[in-house]
Amino acid sequence: MDTDLDAMSREQLVAEVRRLRGGIRKHRDSSGQELCWHHPALWALLPERTDPVPVVPAWPQFMEGCLKYRQSLDKQAPDAPRSSERFKED
Repeated sequence: MDTDLDAMSREQLVAEVRRLRGGIRKHRDSSGQELCWHHPALWALLPERTDPVPVVPAWPQFMEGCLKYRQSLDKQAPDAPRSSERFKED
């Protein structure tokens, strides 16, 4: 894994680092409802081309996980701004 890096020039490696940092920043800067979504664009930054199918919890377990995630935000980011904006589908 990652043997493709061995053949890259310094310039190619720098370009790869910039591309990966851009993808990480895009994910990091997600906010609001964007935090809850499946993120195949982030995984697509990897060189291996797979299309993993996620294991999706049943609704009660899924909602329990959502609540735990939201509770963790209260602990980890207690001073983050809060929004009452409702979800909007594109």
